[in-house]
Amino acid sequence: MGENKILVVEDDASLLTTLKYNLQKDGYSVTTAIDGPEALEVARKERPDLIVLDVMLPGLSGYEVCRILRKETIVPILMLTAKTEETDKIVGLELGADDYMTKPFSMRELLARVRAMLRRAKMAESALIDEKTLLKINDLEIDPARHRASLGETVLALTPKEYDLLVFLARNRGLVFNREQLLEKVWGYDYAGDTRTVDVHIRWLRQKIETNPPKPRYLITVRGTGYKLEG
Repeated sequence: MGENKILVVEDDASLLTTLKYNLQKDGYSVTTAIDGPEALEVARKERPDLIVLDVMLPGLSGYEVCRILRKETIVPILMLTAKTEETDKIVGLELGADDYMTKPFSMRELLARVRAMLRRAKMAESALIDEKTLLKINDLEIDPARHRASLGETVLALTPKEYDLLVFLARNRGLVFNREQLLEKVWGYDYAGDTRTVDVHIRWLRQKIETNPPKPRYLITVRGTGYKLEG
């Protein structure tokens, strides 16, 4: 199969060098870009297995790069941001990023996240190949063979991580999972991650699959415990 290819997009030369060195040391093939337009060019040419994408970039912001790429590919995207406001993180996740890390971060944690995201992507690919059975809950239908979900006649515009989350909950219909369990099962983390990532994805998924999100029919919050998919 060969080594995984990772694209690192970062305009800070020192950090870019550090990221490239550590990722290569961990066994990955690394390509780089220093601005938004170059990131799009390299991503389309190299077709990486994962993208580490800084938010603050010249030319095009990381948000804009993420938005454009998400229309073209389901490649896992890990966003790096110096911003700490919750809304800034939500923007990236809403645009289709799979996860984010706030600077400064430890290289050990970044490598762990990269490994987890790649592992999860391979698991999702295997499930796509092996699992052909339609998942149907009332008007909600998930077609793993086409990597598509629909509500009635409407095809849902889900980000890759929203889709993964929906599929996992649908395959475990009626079971309650807390945030840590969802991080482990859907994101692939085997350590304490940021559980707010789960809450953000639940919130946005609910906006897409519920006709009345404040009173959900499918994606239910079990107070003090976690979430489950019902119907």
